[in-house]
Amino acid sequence: MTSNTVPGGALPLAEGLTLNRMGYGAMQLAGPGVFGPPEDRDQAVAVLREAVELGVNHIDTADFYGPTVVNEIIREALHPYPEGLHIVTKVGARRGPDGSWIHSLDPDDLRAQVRENLQHLDTDVLDVVNLRLETTDGSIAEQFGTLAELRKEGLIRHLGLSNASAAQLTEAQAIAPVVTVQNLYNLANRQDDALVDRCAAENIAFAPFFPLGGFTPLQSETLSAVAARLGASPQQVALAWLLRRSATIVLIPGTSSVAHLRENVAVAGLVLPADAVAELDTIGA
Repeated sequence: MTSNTVPGGALPLAEGLTLNRMGYGAMQLAGPGVFGPPEDRDQAVAVLREAVELGVNHIDTADFYGPTVVNEIIREALHPYPEGLHIVTKVGARRGPDGSWIHSLDPDDLRAQVRENLQHLDTDVLDVVNLRLETTDGSIAEQFGTLAELRKEGLIRHLGLSNASAAQLTEAQAIAPVVTVQNLYNLANRQDDALVDRCAAENIAFAPFFPLGGFTPLQSETLSAVAARLGASPQQVALAWLLRRSATIVLIPGTSSVAHLRENVAVAGLVLPADAVAELDTIGA
Protein backbone atom coordinates (compact mmCIF):
# COMPACT_ATOMS: atom_id res chain seq x y z
CA MET A 1 0.00 0.00 0.00
CA THR A 2 1.40 3.40 -0.90
CA SER A 3 1.38 6.49 1.25
CA ASN A 4 -1.27 8.23 -0.87
CA THR A 5 -3.80 5.45 -0.29
CA VAL A 6 -6.76 6.34 1.92
CA PRO A 7 -7.38 3.30 4.14
CA GLY A 8 -11.08 2.52 4.34
CA GLY A 9 -12.02 5.79 2.66
CA ALA A 10 -12.04 9.33 4.03
CA LEU A 11 -14.65 10.70 6.42
CA PRO A 12 -15.09 14.52 6.37
CA LEU A 13 -16.38 15.60 9.80
CA ALA A 14 -15.76 19.33 10.07
CA GLU A 15 -13.73 22.08 8.47
CA GLY A 16 -10.13 20.95 8.60
CA LEU A 17 -10.99 17.51 9.98
CA THR A 18 -11.16 14.54 7.61
CA LEU A 19 -10.30 11.18 9.13
CA ASN A 20 -9.24 8.15 7.15
CA ARG A 21 -11.52 5.41 8.45
CA MET A 22 -8.66 3.07 9.23
CA GLY A 23 -6.83 4.71 12.11
CA TYR A 24 -4.42 3.51 14.76
CA GLY A 25 -4.82 3.20 18.53
CA ALA A 26 -1.55 3.90 20.34
CA MET A 27 -2.46 2.42 23.74
CA GLN A 28 -0.36 -0.72 23.25
CA LEU A 29 2.82 1.31 22.79
CA ALA A 30 3.14 1.59 26.58
CA GLY A 31 4.38 -1.21 28.81
CA PRO A 32 2.29 -4.06 30.25
CA GLY A 33 -1.05 -2.87 31.60
CA VAL A 34 -0.62 0.37 29.61
CA PHE A 35 1.86 1.40 32.30
CA GLY A 36 5.50 2.36 32.04
CA PRO A 37 7.76 2.27 28.99
CA PRO A 38 7.56 -0.33 26.21
CA GLU A 39 10.03 -3.17 26.04
CA ASP A 40 11.26 -1.92 22.66
CA ARG A 41 10.93 1.84 22.21
CA ASP A 42 12.54 1.78 18.77
CA GLN A 43 9.87 -0.65 17.59
CA ALA A 44 7.13 1.60 18.99
CA VAL A 45 8.58 4.51 17.00
CA ALA A 46 8.76 2.33 13.89
CA VAL A 47 5.09 1.31 14.21
CA LEU A 48 3.95 4.93 14.33
CA ARG A 49 6.05 5.93 11.34
CA GLU A 50 4.84 2.92 9.37
CA ALA A 51 1.21 3.79 10.19
CA VAL A 52 1.61 7.24 8.68
CA GLU A 53 3.47 5.80 5.68
CA LEU A 54 0.54 3.42 5.10
CA GLY A 55 -1.91 6.33 4.92
CA VAL A 56 -3.22 6.38 8.49
CA ASN A 57 -4.03 9.98 9.46
CA HIS A 58 -5.91 9.31 12.72
CA ILE A 59 -3.94 8.30 15.81
CA ASP A 60 -5.79 7.76 19.07
CA THR A 61 -3.90 8.38 22.30
CA ALA A 62 -4.15 9.73 25.86
CA ASP A 63 -1.67 11.26 28.25
CA PHE A 64 -2.68 8.67 30.85
CA TYR A 65 -1.28 5.91 28.63
CA GLY A 66 1.99 5.24 30.38
CA PRO A 67 1.31 7.84 31.78
CA THR A 68 2.85 10.35 29.34
CA VAL A 69 4.93 7.58 27.73
CA VAL A 70 2.79 7.11 24.62
CA ASN A 71 2.43 10.81 23.87
CA GLU A 72 6.18 11.24 24.24
CA ILE A 73 6.79 8.36 21.80
CA ILE A 74 4.33 9.92 19.33
CA ARG A 75 6.25 13.18 19.58
CA GLU A 76 9.58 11.42 19.06
CA ALA A 77 8.30 9.45 16.07
CA LEU A 78 6.24 12.03 14.22
CA HIS A 79 7.08 15.59 15.30
CA PRO A 80 6.97 17.90 13.42
CA TYR A 81 3.62 16.42 12.55
CA PRO A 82 2.84 15.98 8.85
CA GLU A 83 0.04 18.05 7.38
CA GLY A 84 -3.28 16.23 7.62
CA LEU A 85 -2.29 14.00 10.54
CA HIS A 86 -4.91 14.15 13.31
CA ILE A 87 -4.01 13.13 16.84
CA VAL A 88 -7.07 12.41 18.96
CA THR A 89 -6.49 12.38 22.69
CA LYS A 90 -8.60 11.89 25.82
CA VAL A 91 -8.91 13.54 29.20
CA GLY A 92 -10.80 12.46 32.29
CA ALA A 93 -8.41 10.03 33.96
CA ARG A 94 -5.04 9.74 35.62
CA ARG A 95 -2.84 6.85 36.76
CA GLY A 96 -1.83 5.97 40.26
CA PRO A 97 1.78 5.05 41.13
CA ASP A 98 0.69 1.40 41.13
CA GLY A 99 -0.76 1.69 37.62
CA SER A 100 -4.35 2.04 38.84
CA TRP A 101 -6.84 3.98 36.73
CA ILE A 102 -8.23 7.02 38.51
CA HIS A 103 -11.18 8.98 37.13
CA SER A 104 -10.41 12.69 37.22
CA LEU A 105 -13.16 14.93 35.89
CA ASP A 106 -12.74 18.00 38.07
CA PRO A 107 -12.81 21.04 35.76
CA ASP A 108 -9.49 22.39 37.06
CA ASP A 109 -7.81 19.05 36.46
CA LEU A 110 -9.36 18.73 33.01
CA ARG A 111 -7.69 22.04 32.15
CA ALA A 112 -4.41 20.72 33.53
CA GLN A 113 -4.74 17.49 31.54
CA VAL A 114 -5.28 19.42 28.30
CA ARG A 115 -2.15 21.47 28.95
CA GLU A 116 -0.16 18.33 29.75
CA ASN A 117 -1.25 16.78 26.45
CA LEU A 118 -0.13 19.92 24.65
CA GLN A 119 3.24 19.78 26.41
CA HIS A 120 3.94 16.07 25.90
CA LEU A 121 2.81 16.10 22.26
CA ASP A 122 4.67 19.39 21.73
CA THR A 123 1.87 21.18 19.93
CA ASP A 124 0.05 24.49 20.35
CA VAL A 125 -3.41 23.07 19.74
CA LEU A 126 -4.97 19.62 20.09
CA ASP A 127 -6.90 18.41 17.04
CA VAL A 128 -9.58 16.46 18.94
CA VAL A 129 -10.09 15.93 22.67
CA ASN A 130 -12.50 13.27 23.86
CA LEU A 131 -13.98 13.64 27.33
CA ARG A 132 -13.62 10.17 28.91
CA LEU A 133 -16.62 9.73 31.18
CA GLU A 134 -16.80 7.66 34.33
CA THR A 135 -20.41 6.63 33.85
CA THR A 136 -23.08 6.87 31.19
CA ASP A 137 -25.47 8.33 33.79
CA GLY A 138 -25.71 11.92 34.92
CA SER A 139 -24.99 15.39 33.59
CA ILE A 140 -21.70 16.22 31.90
CA ALA A 141 -22.43 19.92 31.36
CA GLU A 142 -19.74 21.22 33.71
CA GLN A 143 -17.01 18.94 32.38
CA PHE A 144 -17.84 19.29 28.69
CA GLY A 145 -18.37 23.01 29.20
CA THR A 146 -14.81 23.24 30.51
CA LEU A 147 -13.47 21.69 27.30
CA ALA A 148 -15.72 23.96 25.24
CA GLU A 149 -14.12 26.95 26.98
CA LEU A 150 -10.66 25.66 26.09
CA ARG A 151 -11.87 25.26 22.52
CA LYS A 152 -12.88 28.92 22.48
CA GLU A 153 -9.44 29.78 23.83
CA GLY A 154 -7.89 28.03 20.83
CA LEU A 155 -6.26 25.13 22.70
CA ILE A 156 -8.58 22.52 21.16
CA ARG A 157 -10.02 22.40 17.64
CA HIS A 158 -12.72 19.74 18.04
CA LEU A 159 -14.45 17.87 20.85
CA GLY A 160 -15.69 14.34 21.38
CA LEU A 161 -16.97 11.95 24.03
CA SER A 162 -15.86 8.54 25.26
CA ASN A 163 -17.99 6.04 27.19
CA ALA A 164 -21.04 8.23 26.64
CA SER A 165 -24.78 7.63 26.46
CA ALA A 166 -27.17 9.06 23.88
CA ALA A 167 -28.49 11.49 26.49
CA GLN A 168 -24.98 12.71 27.28
CA LEU A 169 -24.31 13.22 23.58
CA THR A 170 -27.45 15.35 23.32
CA GLU A 171 -26.41 17.38 26.36
CA ALA A 172 -22.93 17.95 24.96
CA GLN A 173 -24.24 19.01 21.55
CA ALA A 174 -26.19 21.80 23.23
CA ILE A 175 -22.86 23.17 24.48
CA ALA A 176 -20.51 22.68 21.52
CA PRO A 177 -20.26 20.54 18.36
CA VAL A 178 -19.32 16.90 18.89
CA VAL A 179 -17.28 15.26 16.11
CA THR A 180 -16.50 11.87 17.66
CA VAL A 181 -17.98 9.30 20.01
CA GLN A 182 -15.68 6.57 21.30
CA ASN A 183 -17.54 3.70 22.99
CA LEU A 184 -17.19 -0.02 23.51
CA TYR A 185 -18.52 -1.75 20.40
CA ASN A 186 -17.54 -4.78 18.39
CA LEU A 187 -18.93 -7.78 16.54
CA ALA A 188 -20.03 -9.46 19.77
CA ASN A 189 -20.94 -6.39 21.85
CA ARG A 190 -23.59 -4.28 20.15
CA GLN A 191 -25.34 -2.50 22.98
CA ASP A 192 -24.68 0.78 21.20
CA ASP A 193 -26.38 -0.17 17.93
CA ALA A 194 -28.82 2.74 18.16
CA LEU A 195 -26.03 5.20 18.96
CA VAL A 196 -23.96 3.92 16.01
CA ASP A 197 -26.93 4.63 13.74
CA ARG A 198 -27.49 8.06 15.27
CA CYS A 199 -23.85 9.01 14.76
CA ALA A 200 -24.11 7.98 11.11
CA ALA A 201 -27.24 10.10 10.67
CA GLU A 202 -25.53 13.12 12.26
CA ASN A 203 -22.11 12.64 10.60
CA ILE A 204 -20.33 11.96 13.88
CA ALA A 205 -17.39 9.56 13.83
CA PHE A 206 -18.02 6.49 15.98
CA ALA A 207 -14.72 4.94 17.08
CA PRO A 208 -15.25 1.56 18.73
CA PHE A 209 -12.77 0.92 21.50
CA PHE A 210 -11.83 -2.72 21.98
CA PRO A 211 -12.92 -3.42 18.37
CA LEU A 212 -11.42 -6.90 18.72
CA GLY A 213 -12.62 -7.50 22.28
CA GLY A 214 -9.77 -5.83 24.15
CA PHE A 215 -8.36 -7.78 27.07
CA THR A 216 -10.75 -10.67 26.28
CA PRO A 217 -10.26 -11.18 22.51
CA LEU A 218 -13.22 -12.17 20.40
CA GLN A 219 -13.70 -15.92 20.20
CA SER A 220 -16.32 -17.31 17.82
CA GLU A 221 -16.53 -20.48 15.75
CA THR A 222 -18.66 -18.57 13.23
CA LEU A 223 -16.08 -15.81 12.93
CA SER A 224 -13.28 -18.34 12.48
CA ALA A 225 -15.24 -20.24 9.82
CA VAL A 226 -16.01 -17.10 7.82
CA ALA A 227 -12.39 -15.97 8.05
CA ALA A 228 -11.09 -19.32 6.84
CA ARG A 229 -13.44 -19.21 3.87
CA LEU A 230 -12.29 -15.70 2.94
CA GLY A 231 -8.59 -16.43 3.44
CA ALA A 232 -8.31 -13.75 6.13
CA SER A 233 -7.67 -13.77 9.86
CA PRO A 234 -10.62 -13.63 12.29
CA GLN A 235 -9.35 -10.25 13.48
CA GLN A 236 -9.35 -8.86 9.94
CA VAL A 237 -12.90 -10.07 9.36
CA ALA A 238 -14.10 -8.57 12.64
CA LEU A 239 -12.62 -5.20 11.67
CA ALA A 240 -14.04 -5.40 8.15
CA TRP A 241 -17.48 -6.05 9.62
CA LEU A 242 -17.19 -2.83 11.64
CA LEU A 243 -16.22 -0.80 8.56
CA ARG A 244 -19.27 -2.20 6.77
CA ARG A 245 -21.57 -1.69 9.78
CA SER A 246 -21.69 2.10 9.46
CA ALA A 247 -20.27 4.72 7.10
CA THR A 248 -19.06 6.84 10.03
CA ILE A 249 -17.32 4.10 12.01
CA VAL A 250 -13.59 4.78 12.22
CA LEU A 251 -11.28 2.03 13.43
CA ILE A 252 -8.44 2.45 15.90
CA PRO A 253 -7.03 -1.06 16.43
CA GLY A 254 -3.82 -1.07 18.38
CA THR A 255 -0.64 -3.06 18.01
CA SER A 256 3.04 -2.81 18.86
CA SER A 257 4.03 -4.85 15.78
CA VAL A 258 4.69 -3.47 12.30
CA ALA A 259 3.57 -6.77 10.72
CA HIS A 260 0.31 -6.74 12.68
CA LEU A 261 -0.22 -3.08 11.76
CA ARG A 262 0.04 -3.97 8.07
CA GLU A 263 -2.52 -6.76 8.53
CA ASN A 264 -4.91 -4.31 10.18
CA VAL A 265 -4.55 -1.65 7.48
CA ALA A 266 -5.11 -4.29 4.79
CA VAL A 267 -8.63 -4.69 6.17
CA ALA A 268 -9.61 -1.58 4.19
CA GLY A 269 -9.52 -3.71 1.04
CA LEU A 270 -11.33 -6.74 2.45
CA VAL A 271 -14.81 -7.13 0.94
CA LEU A 272 -17.32 -9.17 2.92
CA PRO A 273 -19.88 -11.02 0.74
CA ALA A 274 -23.52 -10.72 1.78
CA ASP A 275 -23.68 -14.30 3.01
CA ALA A 276 -20.64 -13.74 5.21
CA VAL A 277 -22.19 -10.61 6.68
CA ALA A 278 -25.40 -12.50 7.43
CA GLU A 279 -23.42 -15.16 9.30
CA LEU A 280 -21.41 -12.59 11.24
CA ASP A 281 -24.56 -10.70 12.20
CA THR A 282 -25.72 -13.73 14.17
CA ILE A 283 -22.76 -13.49 16.56
CA GLY A 284 -24.01 -10.49 18.47
CA ALA A 285 -27.71 -11.22 18.04
